[in-house]
Amino acid sequence: PKNCAVFHCRGCWTVLGDSLQLCGQEPPGLSVLICFKVTSDVTWKDSLLVGLEGSLLGCAYYLLSCRSCGSVVGFILYSSGRDLAYLRGLFCFFKDSIICYFLQNQMIIEASKVNFPAVTLNE
Repeated sequence: PKNCAVFHCRGCWTVLGDSLQLCGQEPPGLSVLICFKVTSDVTWKDSLLVGLEGSLLGCAYYLLSCRSCGSVVGFILYSSGRDLAYLRGLFCFFKDSIICYFLQNQMIIEASKVNFPAVTLNE
């Protein structure tokens, strides 16, 4: 496919996922890539955090980390209001923490500068 990309940790270049696993559009106010599957190099602890401000205000979530360098790369939403309910249980990578390597043209681009084709979840 034309827009296939591999997602790497910005800190150490460990492979965390790919664009074939993208499964939703980023909600307003959150700059994230939403995936239904990630590599085994993405870890999270069993302790829930609660958002006290911003787009995750009142949401409970687990932080995602890179197994290799320990950098925080995203979150898994555990509970939320109705507006973010479709993200529950999915892997959300912070675009600022991810670098994309595009296979077809062998280019490296910051995830925050990439617009992937629209993907929607079936309700």
